[in-house]
Amino acid sequence: MALASVRPAVPDDAGAIARVQRAVWTSAYADLLPPGAVEGFDDDAVARGWAGAIAAGAVWVATEGDALVGFCAAGPASAEDLADAGGAVPEDAATVAAVAALLVEPRWGRRGHAGRLVVETAAALRAAGAARGVAWVPERDTASRRFWERAGWEPDGTVRTLDAGGRPLREIRVAGDLDLEFAPEPSLGDLDLPLLS
Repeated sequence: MALASVRPAVPDDAGAIARVQRAVWTSAYADLLPPGAVEGFDDDAVARGWAGAIAAGAVWVATEGDALVGFCAAGPASAEDLADAGGAVPEDAATVAAVAALLVEPRWGRRGHAGRLVVETAAALRAAGAARGVAWVPERDTASRRFWERAGWEPDGTVRTLDAGGRPLREIRVAGDLDLEFAPEPSLGDLDLPLLS
């Protein structure tokens, strides 16, 4: 494996970030997204859409050698991200971060990139004053749910249902500590999966 690392995204990364998003949507999320979402995916428009988050310092990218293979977008959690079923926001809302996206191109999967992304992103969020984090995960996305579980992030009992082009997309909210470390999984043969603790 070539040298793998994580760094803050720069404006020139926007096109590669859009490419990763398209690859994940086409494969892993094809059954979750609205019909036509992938067919209507406009790489240039999506890249332009990432420009603001990149400029705000809210996107980190994973690289392997010269290839950008994944990204994580995160920042302060919104009231919508944190509200319970009754609309109440927790008292610590000002110190909660939200992971809005964590995507690794499937052909680069199972090499620890998602784990490194989350660890580096969490460190940056802690440095900015966040104490804990949340993420919304499609209920049927078992791979992502297992990943967050290994990171120590658990469902907090809050669910939401989004309109995904006329069909419901049920998401669960996971929450956990931002004090994470990366270590390879010790007993999975040739796989080098992230273990976060």
